[in-house]
Formats: sequence, structure tokens, C-alpha cells
Amino acid sequence: MATAFKNLSDFSSTEIPSAKGFKFGIAVSEWNHKVTGALLDGAVAVLKKHDSTDNDIVIVSVPGTFELSTAAQLLLESQEFDAIICLGCVVQGETRHFDFICDAVSNGITNVALKYNKPVIFGVLTTDNMQQAIERSGGKHGNKGDEAAVTAIKMADLAKRLKK
Repeated sequence: MATAFKNLSDFSSTEIPSAKGFKFGIAVSEWNHKVTGALLDGAVAVLKKHDSTDNDIVIVSVPGTFELSTAAQLLLESQEFDAIICLGCVVQGETRHFDFICDAVSNGITNVALKYNKPVIFGVLTTDNMQQAIERSGGKHGNKGDEAAVTAIKMADLAKRLKK
């Protein structure tokens, strides 16, 4: 979580394994594209920085954050992925819609991960306002997309090591 004490893009104290040889699926929401596009850019840059190639990254767009769970499931059913990254942004509005979407997406992503026994990463911003979203998608609090990609690499590596 980004706070005044933690930047989403600060991984200086953690060791990140190579992404070489892993295949990643990325599902990204089209809703709040200014934010989700920046999350996607961050995730892809981190994967490539850690030895992933264009051929190892498959990106699919979905209309909104609610559809990320289904996209993750479709990706896992269609190809052999080591991890799926779900990127979205839900901004608090005037109704309870925010609560329903956030709850459904977090549960959906968890359920897909457990069903397929594969890492499905929650790279979804749930913010009070658009400014907070911007600050967490490449702004002063870093980029949640960076964090999601690092998590995907680490979890794919963990799964590989435990299968030996």
C-alpha cells in the first residue's frame, strides 16, 4: 500500500528474481484509461527490466475492473501462463457501487487464483478520488503496476521452486 512512508515502486530492499522463461498474462481495464494505461506501462517495463520478452507477455483489455476476474480465467484457460496480472482502478463515487465492485473483484481474482492454482495478482487501485489514483499510477506514490509485476515475478518464481 502506498503511504507517505512507502512508495509502490521502491524495491530497493527486496531481491527480485529473473522473469526469464516465465509467461505472463496481463488483463487491464479500459475504464479510467489514463490511470490503467500508466499501470500497464509500469508493469510491462518492470517485467522487461527483469528479463521478460515481448513474446512472454500477453495483454488483453476489458471494459471495466469488474471484468478482470473473467479475463484472468479466460487467459488461464487459453494458454499456459505462470502468472496473471490484473490492472484496474475503481474511484469512490457517490453511491455504494464502489463497495460492490471492489468486493466482487477482490473475491473474483482470489477465486480464480485458487481454482487454477496459479498466481493472479491484484493490481487494482481502490481510491477515494482521481488524484489518489494518479499519485499511485506513476505519481508521487509510485506505480501499482510496478508492484504488481514484481509480485507476479516473485510468485511465479516461488511456484517454480516449490514444484522441484
